[in-house]
Formats: sequence, structure tokens, C-alpha cells
Amino acid sequence: MNPTVLSAEFMHESNTFSRYRTDLPQFGADTLLYGEDAIRARRQANTELAGFMDVADASGWSLLHSISAHAVPGGQVARAAFDHIADVILKTARRHREEIDGVLLGLHGAMVPEFCQDGEGHLLGLLRAELGSEIPIAVTLDLHAMVSADMVRDAQILVSYKTYPHVDMRETGAHAARLLDRAMKGQIAPRTLRSHVPMLDEANSGRTDIPETLALYKRAREAEADGLLAVSVNAAFTGADVFCVGPTVLATYDSGDPAAEAAAQAITEELATAIWNGRNRNDRDFLEVRDACAEALAHDGANGPLVIADYADNPGAGAYGDATALLKGLLDAGVEAAVFAPMIDPGAAAELHSHREGETVTVTIGGKGDPQFGGAPLKVTGTIRRLSDGNYIGDGPIQGGLAHTFGPVAVIDLGGVEVLIVSEAQQMVDLQQLRAFGIEPTERRVLALKSMQHFRAAFEPIADRVIICDSGALATPCVDRRSYTRVPRPLWPLDRDFE
Repeated sequence: MNPTVLSAEFMHESNTFSRYRTDLPQFGADTLLYGEDAIRARRQANTELAGFMDVADASGWSLLHSISAHAVPGGQVARAAFDHIADVILKTARRHREEIDGVLLGLHGAMVPEFCQDGEGHLLGLLRAELGSEIPIAVTLDLHAMVSADMVRDAQILVSYKTYPHVDMRETGAHAARLLDRAMKGQIAPRTLRSHVPMLDEANSGRTDIPETLALYKRAREAEADGLLAVSVNAAFTGADVFCVGPTVLATYDSGDPAAEAAAQAITEELATAIWNGRNRNDRDFLEVRDACAEALAHDGANGPLVIADYADNPGAGAYGDATALLKGLLDAGVEAAVFAPMIDPGAAAELHSHREGETVTVTIGGKGDPQFGGAPLKVTGTIRRLSDGNYIGDGPIQGGLAHTFGPVAVIDLGGVEVLIVSEAQQMVDLQQLRAFGIEPTERRVLALKSMQHFRAAFEPIADRVIICDSGALATPCVDRRSYTRVPRPLWPLDRDFE
């Protein structure tokens, strides 16, 4: 008889330092789809669900997909939003309890609801209480997961991405699904070991375009090739002040193999030690706003645009996305043929939508989340080039085939710097985020993009050079600007004199 598998996607990376909360409308603005609607929208894209379906179709499963819920990183998840999404999953489990042979969950690993510090651990505990201890549960995680002991206790199989920028979501989903299939057939008895490193995050935040960090993932793949079921290196997330903060190494192994547990223990300790020993090897060069703008002014664009990553104001790390420091620097320096994207300011977008394309207007933009992080509101005068509903379909490695929206969008030309003002938070990861609104990125000299790393998948191939700017916004790499009160101590780099 073919197995029945319950599946769901529930993903959020929560920045506990944000003044905002992430509620159901924020999930609705990105992904909040139920059952077959989710499958239709996400089946052919680079998603965990697509990977689940690849294996389900090949193996003849009956897949009970309950929900796909994803919100752009932001403040802690509101209780009502968490309960709504979790209840959809739990009610599906309750309704089909006697049929379910296994569970597949696409989670993030850094979700912090407003009522607890470990959203994924809490959800898995609820699911275990509903289904009992015998049903195998497989979980996919983001590379920036913060994996708690509770998560490892309640899920036998955990598989994380191995790329940053993340381009292996479908592959990761299929990996976890294949292991679940073997577990349901009784071919393996999976368990997962966890090693934790007392750091805020891996030295290069898991960037797989840096040789030292890439070596960690290469070694994980080697261990999988040698017989372990899955080896995951989780770089963690510095925007969460929680008890389970920090990098982890996970090894999922077959407990029926007498040698497997020792191999799992050895690889988790080896890689955790490598992360710790590499804590001083940070390969990232962060420029101050003044220096980044000087490079922008000097760039001629003959070989493609200069891309400036506004690292500290990355909406993908829960920053407000409305910091003005870098924009002001570009304007003050007189940089031309430049793009600044996005400026997340629904109020300014609405004000500009009260005008027409071609009008010259004065408007105050940005600086509303927290002016002490990245600059105060900026009063500017410019010409409206485009007004839009903000809808687009991605075509790059991360968002290809997926429909997204910025909400109401306005492009305003400030005399050489075009600013994409949007209503819904997103980081820059896809060329269609500009092309859909009349901006051809290959024809600009400078692209200032609010993103840490994911922009590279689509924008680095068209760029002459990439530089990284710390604009002092909420996701600044200067961690001492954020007040951590709940993390375990000692913890690198908040504390340095310990082993």
C-alpha cells in the first residue's frame, strides 16, 4: 500500500531587534497558500515543496499538503499568525492521523514567535503530541537555521541548504523526502546528532563563495558520500536574541548501522571545531558609506555596473529596508546613472501614487523604522518615472517562476539616482525586481541593492564589481550595536577570552 505523507512549508527568519511584528498579512504578501493551490504555484519552482513532489510522484505517495506559508524576514511572528498556520498543519494531522505514515516539513530554523524563543521546536513538539513518537518526521532547514535540541529530539531527519546564495531548495527538499521514503519502508532508522558552536554565527555567515566556508560544505558532502544520510552546517543568524543562537552541525545517520553513530559524532565535532577555529577569519570587507560612494563616483560602467550591497539594511535579515544613509551619500556625491532599490516606504509609495508619471514632486522617504539605525527621513525632489501595482514574476536562480509583489511601487528619478520605492518588504534577488518597473540594470553604472548575499545569484553575473557597504542599519555587522540579553554566555564575538 502506498504511504500517506503530511507536508507543509512554514518559514520565517525573525529579527528580535525589530520594532515591528510579522502578522498574517505579511505572510499573505509573500506566500500563504493552502493545499492544491500551493502545489500549483510552487510545484515547478526552486522550492522545498517541488522537491517533496519530485519524490512523492516517483514513489507513489499520497501527499497531504496542508499549507505553504512564508513571510519576508522581519520582527517576531505574532501569536495569531503562528497559531493560524500551525493550526492548519495540526488539523490536517488530526483529521488524517490514522492514515499518515510520515511527515515532511519545509522550515527555516530561525523563527521566533512573540510567545517563545524557538518557533520550530515548539511546532515540532505540537506535532509530536498529535501524532505520537513513531511517525518519522523529516525537516528541511535554511542554511542560517539556529537548531535547538528540541528540534533534533522531535525530528529524526534534518537536511539544510548547502548554498548561500540559496539555490538548492528543491534539491534539499528531495534529499529529505528520499530519506523519509527509506524510513517509511523500514530500510533505515534515522536519528540526528547535533554539535553547537558558542558563536553568534559562522565567521563569513555561511557564504559558499568564500573558500574557507565552502570547505565546510564540501566536507559535509564527502561525509554523506561515505555513508551518512545527511550532514548539515548551519551558519546561524545574528538578528535573533534567543537561547539557541549559534552555528550547529547536524548529522543524520542510520541507527541500525553499528558504525554510523560514531561517524556522525566524529563529523559533527570535526566541523564544529573547524567553525570555531575559523572565528577570526572573516573575508568580508565592509566599506563605510563615504568610501562606497567614492567608488561609485569613480566607476565608469564600461564593463558593467558596480553593485553596492547595502548589507546592513537587508530586508532579508529583518532590517527595516528604509535606511537612507547610503542614498544620501550617493546624492551628495553626485553619482549618476544609478539605481537604489528598494526603499521600503508604503507611505511614500501611496503619496506618489496620488500623482502621475512624469510629474516632479517633493516627498519625504525612509528613516521611519528606526532613524538611529541607518539614517533619518530624507526629503527629496524628483520626477516620477513609473507607478505600478508592484507585481512581477521572477526569472532568476532564486525566484524563477514564482509570482511576487512589492505592493504599490513608484520609481522616482532624483537627478541621476532612480529610487525604487515599494510597499512590501523584499530584498533584491532577481533582475525582474527592476526590469518589471522599467529599469534595465545592465544599462546603469551603479546598482545599490538592499541585500547581504542573495543578490549575487542574479546580479553578480551582470556586474563589473561588487562592494559591500555597512550603512549602519539594523543588520549591521557591528554586533555590539545590538543589545543581546537572552543568548547564552560566553559567546563569540560578544565575549573573546574563552575556549
